[in-house]
Amino acid sequence: GQRTSALEAAGGTRLQGRQPEPQGEQGRAVGAGSPSPAPVRGVAGSPNPSAPAGLASPSPRESAAGQLGLAARALLPVSGGAGSPNSRDSGARQLGLESVKTQESASVSSSPHCGKSTSNDHDGPGKSLTKKRKYDDYIKYGFTCIGDQECPKPLCVICGDVLANSSLKPSLLRCHLETRHPAQLDKPVDFFKRKLAERKSDITSFISKASTDNENALEASYRVSYRVAKASKAHTIAESLIGPCIKDVVHCMLGEKAAKRIDMVPLSNNTLSRRINDMSNNVETIIVQRVKNSPYYAIQLDESSDEANLAILLLFVRYVNEGLVEDDLLFCRPLEERTTGEDIFNLTNAYFQEKEIDWSLSWTHYSIHRQALATKRMPEGLKEVLDNAVKMVNFIKSRSTNSRIFHVLCEEMGSIHDCLLTHTEVRWLSLGKILVRLFELKTEILVFFNSHPFHLASCMENNVWLQSLAYLADIFSRINYLNFSLQGLNVTVFNVQDRVESMIKKLQFSESCLENNQTLDQCTKTNITGLLSSCISDNDWIRNPFDDTTFSPQILNTEEKEKMIEISCDYKLRRSFRNLSLINFWLSLRNEYPLLAEKAAAVLLPFSTTYLCEKAFSSYAHLKTKYRNRLDAEPDLRLYLSPRVPDFKELCRAKQAHP
Repeated sequence: GQRTSALEAAGGTRLQGRQPEPQGEQGRAVGAGSPSPAPVRGVAGSPNPSAPAGLASPSPRESAAGQLGLAARALLPVSGGAGSPNSRDSGARQLGLESVKTQESASVSSSPHCGKSTSNDHDGPGKSLTKKRKYDDYIKYGFTCIGDQECPKPLCVICGDVLANSSLKPSLLRCHLETRHPAQLDKPVDFFKRKLAERKSDITSFISKASTDNENALEASYRVSYRVAKASKAHTIAESLIGPCIKDVVHCMLGEKAAKRIDMVPLSNNTLSRRINDMSNNVETIIVQRVKNSPYYAIQLDESSDEANLAILLLFVRYVNEGLVEDDLLFCRPLEERTTGEDIFNLTNAYFQEKEIDWSLSWTHYSIHRQALATKRMPEGLKEVLDNAVKMVNFIKSRSTNSRIFHVLCEEMGSIHDCLLTHTEVRWLSLGKILVRLFELKTEILVFFNSHPFHLASCMENNVWLQSLAYLADIFSRINYLNFSLQGLNVTVFNVQDRVESMIKKLQFSESCLENNQTLDQCTKTNITGLLSSCISDNDWIRNPFDDTTFSPQILNTEEKEKMIEISCDYKLRRSFRNLSLINFWLSLRNEYPLLAEKAAAVLLPFSTTYLCEKAFSSYAHLKTKYRNRLDAEPDLRLYLSPRVPDFKELCRAKQAHP
């Protein structure tokens, strides 16, 4: 009756099923804030005399919680009522229940479970009883903050242990300090602040070191991939060979700890493929930008089939970069259907439009090699000798039994060679080596034909036929040497003219010495000599700008001749001419003598040989073998052929380094 009267006196309502009762003296006293002896004694832990028989008396904590909950329900304002309290806390204070909260807090703080939460996390859905404490003032206990602002967690600045949010109580933090770090119990606050600064520095250093290690591992992955592409090796070699080798070397030289860091470098097959594609795109972007910035450029195209029977089109570009001429592979792409001139042009045009390269600045060199080489033609008599020689070689080389027997025969006879060379029609200039080998082994071949009859065996005993064979071996060897000397980097049309003219003079000398042997067709020789002479007479001013006798009146006008006289009298330009290549010398005069430099570049910039395409197809065949016939060889080929080095720092900035 006393409790009900007190609640009603505080403005509450009676419990359901009970009638209102008049307010008494004690109810008014409680409502006014005076102490109520009976409830306080019950809350303090005294036995409840009104408890039903057979039921255990509630603990002091349960009694306090029950009183607090009942008071909270009773103190909720009645709809439309006036003068009722607005909060649970105010009602609790009016009932004198602050002692309950104090005792409960003291009970939790004195729990022996230091650093552990002793209360439930939630009292109903979406409602947390754990206080979101701030712990900036807890540095005197040796703790600092980690986590978010909503639910921070204490971190010991001495040992680095992280406790729960519920442990943000002075008693629990001090308990951790007493049990784990008793030696630091009486340390001043400055000691813990210094420890906090050291730990923050260590954390920052650790994060920075971890981030640096990941970035270094990413760059190392790119550099290893670049080495694999430059060596034209399979992508699996990094994971199967390079990685273990590096780890073994580091383990021997620096120890186990350093060797474990090698595992951070990703070297799988797919990873290397992605890295090579990224670097190829980076190099291609550099080349395309340089071509766009070049005042003029030349392109060279060639087409061939690969191991997968795909028609591959290679395109090389020669451009001017910072006053110097450079060569690079622009693209390597398959022709989907036919290999006609229209298809080649469409593919090239599509690429130039995709990269926004101006077509109006280019010179093009394109040739079909076998038809373009004039030395492919020869008199009928020599052609017959050549065909018979090839048949002899094929009779021995095309049959494995004959080839083995001939090998044993050469070893028994002590020959300098033990086999013949196979003839290939496409590489017809290699006939020089084949015929030389055939002529050197003529005795062994004759012995072989005695035991293995062949219808052309009598040719090996015919001196006239052997003389023709010796002449063919000699002339093809010279032509092969000439073809080899025309290949290489930075070869201009004037280098080609000089070497061809030298070859013609040697042939003329040989013709005067040989009376009975057949020579080149006189008409063809005359036409070639006349063509070379006209080219030299017209453009010799480019090759020797300091000789005023080479200024052709058909090529240079009056103004250009005056400029040539200025050049021929300039001593500084003479010194530059000796130090620079011919084309780079003329490009250095673009600002001072633009008309002459442009005319010289039009002659010097176009490709004079197909060396780059031939070299590229050899590299392509080495990359795309029958074991890698599904490989997209363009990225690997570009990195293999190009002297441009990718920008590794830029590539790493575009990638996220994963731990």
